[in-house]
Amino acid sequence: ADKDKPNTANAAWAARDLGKGWKVNPYVRIKAGETFTMAEIEGPGAIQHIWMTPTGNWRFSIIRIYWDGETEPSVECPVGDFFGMGWNVYSPLVSSAICVNPGSAFNSYWAMPFRKKCKITMENVNDTDPMTLYYQIDYTLTEVPADAGYFHAQFRRQNTNETSDYTIIDGIKGKGHYVGVYLAWGVNNNGWWGEGEIKFFMDGDKEFPTICGTGTEDYFCGSYNFDREGKYTEFCTPYSGLHQVIRPDGTYKSQQRFGLYRWHILDPVRFESDLKVTIQDLGWKQAGRYLPQKSDIASTCFWYQSEPHAKYPKLPGWQKLEVN
Repeated sequence: ADKDKPNTANAAWAARDLGKGWKVNPYVRIKAGETFTMAEIEGPGAIQHIWMTPTGNWRFSIIRIYWDGETEPSVECPVGDFFGMGWNVYSPLVSSAICVNPGSAFNSYWAMPFRKKCKITMENVNDTDPMTLYYQIDYTLTEVPADAGYFHAQFRRQNTNETSDYTIIDGIKGKGHYVGVYLAWGVNNNGWWGEGEIKFFMDGDKEFPTICGTGTEDYFCGSYNFDREGKYTEFCTPYSGLHQVIRPDGTYKSQQRFGLYRWHILDPVRFESDLKVTIQDLGWKQAGRYLPQKSDIASTCFWYQSEPHAKYPKLPGWQKLEVN
């Protein structure tokens, strides 16, 4: 935003009757192609809570967080995916780290320590439409322990093919711990879709991972296809959930789409030097045979690590971010 021209939004209109000291401008408008700086905080300290309610397409609003003057962000993610709403459709989400409340109020409780400085921005990558953003960032100024890692989040999206796994994260270098993932999973075939194993390759692993899961629904702390009486059953718990199931409507919604999260807050996956996480895109065929799928999968991976971190892959343009 142009610092010489404050983002006044509706300030003049709201203040005309009540005058100085009353509620004036609780939101900002961010034009197409514009980046707005939400916060610049001198440390040491820690972000404790973020609340916001953005309008527009949540895939087209990119949140970035920079620690201690770094030029490459440690958090870079469409705002909807950061808060578990990757399909741009509201769904209640109640967990220890992320809560999404009526109507579309996004809350983060991830602890985010910093030592010197914190900068948070929002970019509107839409090429035509402005967005409106209400927000509040709650933080404390305090000493940060020497061994405290920095919070990171990275978005990826991929249409898998029949020979590849989906990569949740790759290229992490340094010491840290993985604390979770949100997946927006769009299924393009009939039948059960969640047989894929999640795999954690760390600290020099090559062909075989240190950790290998048993199935997609098992990793998200469910079982048996999330199926009760022939229907998917949504659920939210403090550390895992299938909080969103978007069902075909027979007209324009042609696919099954799912939102899932798993937070490793009490059971972090620790690594000393490197980390890669993948999940197989695997379903069922007839007669108990596995079906390699071609799903539309987007992920947001969350972890803490020492700095500096490896540079993230370039975020796709809005055309490739769009949900379709």
